Amino acid sequence: SLQSLLIVGSFLRKDHPLIAQRLRQAAKKYTKVSMLSVTADDQLIDLHGSVAVAPSRLALALAAIVKAAAGLMGAAVPAGLDDVSPDEASKKIAQCLVVGEKCAIFLGNVVTQSNDATQLHALALELGKLTNATVGFLGEAANVVGGHVALSSPTGANAREMFERPRKAYLLMGIEPELDCGNPQAAVAALKQASLVVCMSAFKHAPALEYADVMLPIAPFTETAGTFVNIEGRIQGFNGVVKARGDSRPAWKVLRVLGNVLNFDGFAYESSEAVRDEAIGKGAEFVSGLDNGLIGVSLSLPAAGGQLERIGDVPINFADPLVRRAPALQQTADSVAPTARINDRTLAQMGVAVGDKVRVKQGQGEAVLVAKVDNNVPIGCVRVAAAHVSTAALGDMFGSISVERA
Repeated sequence: SLQSLLIVGSFLRKDHPLIAQRLRQAAKKYTKVSMLSVTADDQLIDLHGSVAVAPSRLALALAAIVKAAAGLMGAAVPAGLDDVSPDEASKKIAQCLVVGEKCAIFLGNVVTQSNDATQLHALALELGKLTNATVGFLGEAANVVGGHVALSSPTGANAREMFERPRKAYLLMGIEPELDCGNPQAAVAALKQASLVVCMSAFKHAPALEYADVMLPIAPFTETAGTFVNIEGRIQGFNGVVKARGDSRPAWKVLRVLGNVLNFDGFAYESSEAVRDEAIGKGAEFVSGLDNGLIGVSLSLPAAGGQLERIGDVPINFADPLVRRAPALQQTADSVAPTARINDRTLAQMGVAVGDKVRVKQGQGEAVLVAKVDNNVPIGCVRVAAAHVSTAALGDMFGSISVERA
């Protein structure tokens, strides 16, 4: 029922195919859909407006739309945006948000993975305030909202900080850091220097043998009961379809036993439902308290990068340990090995031809890939997929990168 919508930072068709289909049908009828992202991929949607910029310029591009909206509304320009100059594309997107009565701004995976995530979030809230639009997130995975609800009062460091400032010990649950982390290079380096790494996983993946001291077998979600909370906050319970294999156990049971052995309080759960009820309450259809607001954040636009930049997407069939191991999915076009996808003008500046092998480097890691032309990639960028063994040695998904002939 939206009249207009702006999606910021998303590989929409592959990140959220079901939502993309809803928007595709809505755009045929009445919804004006616009996109601001880091590639100009064909979304198979009749877009009202589209802007593709390098990752380091994403916040500046969103700021231009915010300033254009302020001008159209005759409102004061938010502090920190005085030097921003909206172009015609920014004004076109702002115009459709201003005139619509029911509008929304959705922030996608690129935003949540970006170093500028907080500024992008703050800019979206400013735009929502100016245009009376709802601001929301397209969740990165099936239970992102559930994770945030369960950790509604986090203490200590977040995952990125734990890798950037290495710890003496790590407990990993259900992740393969070399494929699932935004900066696998930093994650694996931190794990290798630790005195103890305990890995709770449904799979005995080879890279873990290099850093894991203990591996505990846990069941995948298909073999246990649990709860998902989707992006509208709806609570969705499920049961395991088969018994857990061999000696594996549901992760909550393994954590409960670890807590009991260490004499920690709060580990006396008897069922997954008891865990759920403590986290989100009993008998509710929707979780309460969801709020996309920010407190105490002022706008401070990042400087645009002057170096070659990486655009790191996560292909749909690389996204989690189960799909990565699905034989049928790995035979599809969405499972081909990553290449270095580069705009033809950037290729010409490099002196690299299509089909050449190139060595891409980030920090101490590198990967040898085939150069492919992709004019949906902004000039000065290289699109290199993450979550694949061939690119697992690289660093930030949206960091600086170097490319040379192999």
